[in-house]
Amino acid sequence: MTIGPAPGPAAPGPDRPSGPAEPDEAGAPAAAVALPPRAERAARADEAVDRLRTAAVEAVAVTWVDNAGIARVKAVPLAALAHAAQWGVGTAPCFDVFLADDAITTSPVIGGPTGDLRLYPDLDRVVPLAAQPGWAWAPGDRYTQGGAPHPGCQRLFARRMEAAAAGRGLSLKAGIEVEWVVALAGSPQEEPRYPTHGPAYGMHRLTDLSDYLRDVLRALGEQGLGVLQIHPEYSPGQFEVSVAPEGPVGAADTSVLVRHTIRAVSARHGLRASFAPLVEAGAVGNGGHLHLSLWRDGRNLGHGGPGPHGLTAEAEGFLAGVLDALPELLVLGCSSPAGYLRLVPSHWAGAYQCWGLENREAALRLVTGSTGERAAAANAEVKCFDASANPYLAVGAVIAAGLAGLDQRLALPPEFTGDPAAAEPGTVPRLPEGPAGALAAYERSAVLREALGEPLYQAVLAVRRAEGEQYAAATSEESVAATRWRY
Repeated sequence: MTIGPAPGPAAPGPDRPSGPAEPDEAGAPAAAVALPPRAERAARADEAVDRLRTAAVEAVAVTWVDNAGIARVKAVPLAALAHAAQWGVGTAPCFDVFLADDAITTSPVIGGPTGDLRLYPDLDRVVPLAAQPGWAWAPGDRYTQGGAPHPGCQRLFARRMEAAAAGRGLSLKAGIEVEWVVALAGSPQEEPRYPTHGPAYGMHRLTDLSDYLRDVLRALGEQGLGVLQIHPEYSPGQFEVSVAPEGPVGAADTSVLVRHTIRAVSARHGLRASFAPLVEAGAVGNGGHLHLSLWRDGRNLGHGGPGPHGLTAEAEGFLAGVLDALPELLVLGCSSPAGYLRLVPSHWAGAYQCWGLENREAALRLVTGSTGERAAAANAEVKCFDASANPYLAVGAVIAAGLAGLDQRLALPPEFTGDPAAAEPGTVPRLPEGPAGALAAYERSAVLREALGEPLYQAVLAVRRAEGEQYAAATSEESVAATRWRY
């Protein structure tokens, strides 16, 4: 079959207004970050323009990530950056209900052809793009025309959750692993052809593409990103890069920038990169594993405590909240229906709702680090997420779930060692095997509904429902082919 577009916007009805409510009328959470004064934004923009001009930048790409996990962009010439910083760039609210294939659905609050927003570049993150000469990149935050935070802005949601943790005296360090498959350039309809067929994790593969991988490292380094490692992965043409941890919003920004950079380097080498959950049906897919650690007063709460493997009570409660919420978190961390084809047992994808020390089959893997560095290195890895996720939604929702675990004083269940697929049936709960099960959990989650706010909660729900319907009758091969080059 051919996977067609999602159904168009439904006719107006009791639950579907003829146009979206004005975002500031929709109830943006009060804790959202306010815009700095315009004079301050103007002064900072002037400084940024001077710096970018010295780097021979001619234009700036300002991006946000929609609820389908697709990075969207508005670009401005360098001469217009100061105006964009003061007044924003126009963007339509309907982007919040775009699907991965650019079909458009609607939601009770956001959707339809009317309304407008303003996209403001974050000048703290603007950076010249090493693999796109003359260009710079900045992530954007979206506000209403009146300057109120747009309640559907995913990056502002993540900033609110980071602020909620800070309000409790807590900070987080996070990092998102980036896995991708590189293939020879060709028609989107073609099956991927790989530039290397070396063994999984093999030096053969690195040697075949050493110039390409060197240029990836060089570009990331020139953009100020601290690369920890890069290596071949399991599937043909698959690689992974890990970067240094930072704050949750910064980690989400960096995840977006890393993927833009890899895509640009690939194009310069006559290659194309895919970050889709699966590039070939039945293969090992691309994860977007989220690493995080909880800190208070400069101390890593994942080390030196009385709990399992040195967890403090706060870290255990936080991780217990995340583990408990994983079924509904999949709606935000595994957003494409094709992602569930990656989420299978015995593939190190984290298909089971359990935790364990260095257990790569558990959805929540505890990582203590080597003896002597644990106070700095101890962290947890959420393995069931992939790169179809909007990273801002993923990190924000994990923080919300973790804080709820703290509030409820949850404790971790017994840890699981070994492959849960080999356990007695029913011993270890399996995470939802498709969008319907995850959506049902999401609709039951009062924690996520309150944290996201009704406009964003409903927009995510509308997009997931529409894409679930879109792919309901598709074979695995059709689902993978339809999403292979969308991410």
